[in-house]
Amino acid sequence: MEITWYGHSCFRIVERNLATLVTDPYDHRAVGYAPLKLKADIVTVSHAAPGHNYLAAVKGEPYVITGPGEYEIGGVFITGLQTNGTKKSLDEPRNTLYLIEYNGINILHLGNLNRVPTQAEVEALGPVHIALVPVGGGSTLNAAKAAEVVSLLEPNIVIPMHYATPESNVKLDGLNKFLKAMGLNEVNAQPTLKINNVNALPEETQVIVLEYQHH
Repeated sequence: MEITWYGHSCFRIVERNLATLVTDPYDHRAVGYAPLKLKADIVTVSHAAPGHNYLAAVKGEPYVITGPGEYEIGGVFITGLQTNGTKKSLDEPRNTLYLIEYNGINILHLGNLNRVPTQAEVEALGPVHIALVPVGGGSTLNAAKAAEVVSLLEPNIVIPMHYATPESNVKLDGLNKFLKAMGLNEVNAQPTLKINNVNALPEETQVIVLEYQHH
C-alpha cells in the first residue's frame, strides 16, 4: 500500500487490486498548491469547504463519500464518523473522520477535527495503524492538541497534514510546532509511504513527514 500527500488534507491511497482512494481534494485557488490532477475510484470529503470538497479535481467517476456510514467499495472498507457540528455549537462546521481499511491496515483521516476526541470515541474506532492528523491550528487541531490526539489513538504511524508550507496560502502554523510537541527535533521528509502489510508497521508510534507531490 502506498500513501502520497498532495498538500493540505489531500492524500491518495493506492494498493494493487484494490480501489484507489483520494481524501479531501482541494480547489487550489482556495488553498494554494498546484492544481490537482488525480484519478480515483473513491473520494472521501471530510467537510463542505473548497479546500476539502473540490470534486472537479478528481478524474474518473469516483464513488463520493461525504458523511457518516459504512461503505465497502472495491475491496476497501470505509467507516465515516461525524465529529464536529454538535447541537452545542451549530456554527461549527460538520466534520467526518474516515477509518479506511486496506488489507487489514487501518488508516484514519481526521479531516477538520478541531477537538480532542473522548476515550469512548477513540475506543469505538478500534486499532488505528496510520493516522493522518491536522496539526496546523486554524479551524483544526493545533500542535499541542494534535499531539494529545496521537497519544490517545496510539497509532503505529502518524502523518501530519493541514499545516503551513511554502505553497500553501492558508493561515496555519508550520510543522515544527507539532514536531516539538511530539518531542522531535526534525524528521526527514520522504516522497511517499509504502507499507507492505500490518507486520511491516513500527511498534512504537513513528512520525512520518511526507513531501507534498506535484503530481
